[in-house]
Order: sequence, then C-alpha cells, then structure tokens
Amino acid sequence: MGELKHPKEVNVKREVGFRTLLGSMVLMGLFLISAASYSAEKSFAIPDVPVKGMVTMVDLGAKKCIPCKMMAPIMEKMEKVYQGKAAIIFIDVWENQAPVGRFGISAIPTQIFFDPKGKEVYRHVGFMSEEAIVAQLQKMGVK
Repeated sequence: MGELKHPKEVNVKREVGFRTLLGSMVLMGLFLISAASYSAEKSFAIPDVPVKGMVTMVDLGAKKCIPCKMMAPIMEKMEKVYQGKAAIIFIDVWENQAPVGRFGISAIPTQIFFDPKGKEVYRHVGFMSEEAIVAQLQKMGVK
C-alpha cells in the first residue's frame, strides 16, 4: 500500500496546488483582457471602406504573407500616384479579422475595387501587378 501522510502535509499540498491553479487562472484572465483590448484597439484603426465619393481599391492581405509583401511597394507607389484621385487602402486581416467576414475573403491577398457610389465593380485574388492595378483604375475612369 501507499505511504501514509500526515493530514497537515496533505492540506499544505492541496493549498499550494490551489494557489498555483488560482494564480494561473488570474494570469490567463489578465492575458485575455489585454488581448481583447489590443484587438479592440486594432479594430478602430480600420479605415472606412469604400471611401464615399471616390474610386476605392482595398487590398486585404497581411504584412507577413509572401505575395502581400511583394505587393507592398506597389501599394505604396499607387497610394502616392493616385492621392486625391482614388483611395488606395491596405488592411492587414491577420491583425484585424473583421473585414474577412465583411468582404467575404477566402484567400489573401484579395483586391476589391469600388466605384464612387461604393458599389463593388471588380475583385481579384492573389498577387496583382502594378500594370493590372493601373489598368483597372483607368477602366474605372481614374487617370
């Protein structure tokens, strides 16, 4: 049979185990609260899409996905070239997942083009070249 232990020794082990469990639960709770507040802060950073009264191109991707990384310099250039003519917006869906459901995203990167009235007119999934972006914007009347 097993070794008999003094009742006080058993209670001390239970108390230490309970304190460890309680401490873990408190830490987990703090982690969840801070994660929720971080997520909430990030959700406020999403720009309004589409931009009212302006042709809008939104690129839904992630800063760490390979095709998205390849598109980053193109998106930066498009933002500068079309400033005041069209809204060029990047949203990282790994940082904020709300747009995934809103726009029905199944793969990244996904580019969506909206007319000035906010109607989706074109959608592309995958890497999109500068030439293809320029062609689509021109097709929508943006010069």
